[in-house]
Amino acid sequence: MSEANANIFKAIDAERRGTTFQEVVSQLREMIHRGELRPGDRLPPERDLAKRLGVSRPTLRAGISSLAAVGVLQPRRGAGTFVVEAEGPPALDSNALRLMASLQRFTPAEMFEARRSLEMAIAALAAERATGEQMAEMSEEITGMFASLDEPEQFLVHDMRFHQTVAAASGNRILTALMNMVATILFEVRSKTVRRARDLKESAEMHRSIYRAIRDRDPEAARNAMRDHLMLAQKAQEQEEAMEQLGE
Repeated sequence: MSEANANIFKAIDAERRGTTFQEVVSQLREMIHRGELRPGDRLPPERDLAKRLGVSRPTLRAGISSLAAVGVLQPRRGAGTFVVEAEGPPALDSNALRLMASLQRFTPAEMFEARRSLEMAIAALAAERATGEQMAEMSEEITGMFASLDEPEQFLVHDMRFHQTVAAASGNRILTALMNMVATILFEVRSKTVRRARDLKESAEMHRSIYRAIRDRDPEAARNAMRDHLMLAQKAQEQEEAMEQLGE
């Protein structure tokens, strides 16, 4: 294990900065591919890394969470975030799906349907396989959601991290990677409209229902709770996009 040299982290180009957390994901991936970040390296502390990359801390956390979900990075309580050494889930880049969505004109309904199919199966597996530590992480993210009901962008970060933790708890690396690939695109879209969200408390409560079903080791209840939540999420996103277009 070694500390990554902080001087290798460069600010994201001004023209690219501030769009989405995906720029953080791209930059860290490129550094790993070039060998600037190696297996076992520890990233600088969050405050320092956000400053060096020129992004907000919530944006950095979302990017790190995305890479953690596909097994590229591993946050360790009290120790920091590390580049994964062992085998993790296959890291499927969402750029290919994004290109297909553009060329084939995938509809939001199709994307949500794909996400529901994946995450309902994932929730059922998580109810069977989640560890105590993973359930504690889910609980922490739900607490974060309730604490950020008046901060939609921060709420969305906790939302994403909750789903990534559930995916990891499924114990299936392929499902985890596929879910993250689809969810990343939907997250990017939602991040542009979530400030218009009307009732985040209902969403937080539905996440809590998913967590309780997983905690109770009830696969069917977890599957149904995930379905209900994602149906609500689809409806909420459609309403936010409509308001965005109307400029309300």
